[in-house]
Amino acid sequence: MPPTYFRKTYDEALDLMVEARNYMAYVERRERARAGAHAGLRMSCEAMRVTSRLTQVMAWLMMQRAVHEGEVDEAEALAEVNRLSGADVCLDETFSGDQTLPRSLRSLLDRSFRLYQRIARIEQQMVGRLN
Repeated sequence: MPPTYFRKTYDEALDLMVEARNYMAYVERRERARAGAHAGLRMSCEAMRVTSRLTQVMAWLMMQRAVHEGEVDEAEALAEVNRLSGADVCLDETFSGDQTLPRSLRSLLDRSFRLYQRIARIEQQMVGRLN
C-alpha cells in the first residue's frame, strides 16, 4: 500500500489531469478562437506544456505505484529511462505569468508547474538516497 503522501499526490495529479482534459475539450478551443491567431497559437503551445507536465508526472507516479505494489524494484524505477523527463519543456515558464492568457489556463500552468517541480524534487531525493 503506497504511503498517504503518495496517494494524495497521485489523486492531485489525476484530478488536475481530468481538469486539464475538460478545459482543453470544452473551453480552450472557444477561448483560442476569441483570442486571435498569435495569442491563440501561444495558448495552444501552453496547453501542450500543461499536457506534457501532467503526462510526465503521471508516468512517474505510475512507476512509483508499481514499486509500492512490488511489481518493480526501486532501482529499476529510478533508472534513467524511467525518470521524470522533459525538463526543458516542463520547467519553461515563459508565458505562465502572461496576463493575456486566460485565467483558467494560467491556473493550470501554475498548478502543473508546481506539481512537476515537487515530483522532480522527490525524485532527486530518491536518487540521492539510492546512490
